[in-house]
Amino acid sequence: MSDLKRAKTWEISESEGEGDAETNPAIKCDAYIYQSDCNATATDSTNEQDNNENPDCKTESKSDALVPPPPSQSLTPSPARKRRTKEEIEADKERTEKRKDAREKAKREKAKEKEERREAQKRRSKAAQHLKSLRPENCLKCFTVCLDQVLLQDDGSDVLLGTLSALEWRSSIETQLLPHSITWTRALPEGEDFEPVKEEQVLLVLGVTDFMDMVASIQQILRGDGEETEFESFFKPMSECLNRDSKMVVTVLVMGYNTNIWNGTCDGYQSSQRSQLGMEDLDIEEVLVYLQLYRNVPVVFLDSWQDVTDHVCAITKALSKRPYKQLTERCELPFCVSGSWASGVRVERDGSGLGDVWSRQISQLNRVSPAVASTVTTAFPSPQLLLQAYSSLESEEERIGLLAGLLVMTGGKERRVGPDISARVYRSLTAQNPQLVLD
Repeated sequence: MSDLKRAKTWEISESEGEGDAETNPAIKCDAYIYQSDCNATATDSTNEQDNNENPDCKTESKSDALVPPPPSQSLTPSPARKRRTKEEIEADKERTEKRKDAREKAKREKAKEKEERREAQKRRSKAAQHLKSLRPENCLKCFTVCLDQVLLQDDGSDVLLGTLSALEWRSSIETQLLPHSITWTRALPEGEDFEPVKEEQVLLVLGVTDFMDMVASIQQILRGDGEETEFESFFKPMSECLNRDSKMVVTVLVMGYNTNIWNGTCDGYQSSQRSQLGMEDLDIEEVLVYLQLYRNVPVVFLDSWQDVTDHVCAITKALSKRPYKQLTERCELPFCVSGSWASGVRVERDGSGLGDVWSRQISQLNRVSPAVASTVTTAFPSPQLLLQAYSSLESEEERIGLLAGLLVMTGGKERRVGPDISARVYRSLTAQNPQLVLD
């Protein structure tokens, strides 16, 4: 009994850790067998009779007691973790860096596209604003009518200033390079840091006396009595300005010049003035021709400041329309615009529309109706096919009359193309002389 108790005490001893039991399963197995033997000895006295009657049972019980318990699931060792090599680690880092670079690149491209769209939108907005500012009604607000201060000495100049103020047009009074002149300046649209553009149009407003002095100076020049710069008249500063700036366009406005001086019904003052200057109508006409042909200076005769004011307003409106016209007529062929329009045919990239162009080309000939052109293009769908048909014929007469027998349906009636149209189509495609008259 002492041995059994000692064995039981050893089995439950706390001095042994769980690790020993797990790492040394033989110890646990011996203790278990020891305990089983003790239990078997203790029950020998009670089961002796049964054992004698059934000896197989005793043997079976002992054999069952000696069987070790099944191993626990916790005792199954976990599979060892495979360690990565240095090359695999470097490859993973490289793939990570590539994915990061790809994300950064896509982000930069997206930001770049967004910035390009923003810049394109700004350019379109700026172009639309610039186009809007060039429209005549808006461009007129950018013009300034510059008057020479000498012109204000005349009492009638108030008519011009009052009209400009009533129209809400900008005006300025400043000394001009050419005395007694009116010029124009145009301010550029907002956002363009440039000086105002000075227009080349110049109006030289003269009285009758000043104009007669100019005529006398030109007469002496035409007779060979001196040079342009030797005579003290308005012709001298005008010639200097024209020589300095070849783009300048000067128009002389002669104010107060009665048209009756041309038909011989002038009053005594004008007759005496002409007689003192020794001028005849033919002399004045000669001066006007010289100014127009040699100096490109037209002369306009007006009665009063009201006529001068109307002339200034007309030129101002014409100048306000010019920038927009120059912008719309900038292309090489302004009559051939892209897209669909009233007199053209659009040709797509796949070639659709070429048949309509061929039909339109035939209909451009004189007295060729659209029905006739459609008949010709239906029989020969392209110019190349028609030229091949011409080359297959032997005689010139057969080529000229090739299209004459084609039937044309017009208004429910049939008629033929005829030899006249057939000959004109043939000459238009085969003639080598660009000056040849087709009819």
